[in-house]
Amino acid sequence: MTITPTKTLSVSIERKANEVYEFILNPENLPQWAPAFGQSIKKSDGEWVVETSDGPMIIRFVERNKLGVLDHYVTISTGQEILNPMRVIPNGSGSEVMFTLFQSTEISDEKFAEDAKLVESDLKTLKDKLET
Repeated sequence: MTITPTKTLSVSIERKANEVYEFILNPENLPQWAPAFGQSIKKSDGEWVVETSDGPMIIRFVERNKLGVLDHYVTISTGQEILNPMRVIPNGSGSEVMFTLFQSTEISDEKFAEDAKLVESDLKTLKDKLET
């Protein structure tokens, strides 16, 4: 087994961690803060289905918790389930949101860099949305 290359991106947000956590945990808010990932979301047969540029994908967050863990799994069209580790922690009067991106063996360095830019853009959108 080999270690996968990763990149952890973060953003500071002038909102309390519990408020940021609750906003992100609600799948219906996803298109508001992660438009680079999904343009719309709907619940179908008990699952949240996101319409993405790569087609529909299923998203599932871990259970609600008091630690700020927002890890979520995305199931792509092949049936492969991808873990996306995400956390929100207190940072002074606001919070810090961290997202770890993994580079699978099928993804080139260029595509990985593009994906990181998209996550960075979504985190900025999240910040803008929650600070206005």
